[in-house]
Amino acid sequence: MDLAELLADAMRRQHLSAEALAYATGIRAPRIKAFAEDGAEGPIRPTREELAELARALSLPLPAVLGVNRDRRAVAHAGHQV
Repeated sequence: MDLAELLADAMRRQHLSAEALAYATGIRAPRIKAFAEDGAEGPIRPTREELAELARALSLPLPAVLGVNRDRRAVAHAGHQV
């Protein structure tokens, strides 16, 4: 699971829009929409602080949020398309 899937799933379960999550986190809504659509490997990349804030607001374990990005980079560096 990548960051886009993780965020979209958590937002759907909690019935949160990008705007509501932006209000709760202080992260601008367009950035949240980009993370939910493109994940961490898109043109707009989340900072560690943003990931921590998203994890807190969505009640997700921080290692899971940070781990999905690390796992994707590790596979990409191994020469596999993700």
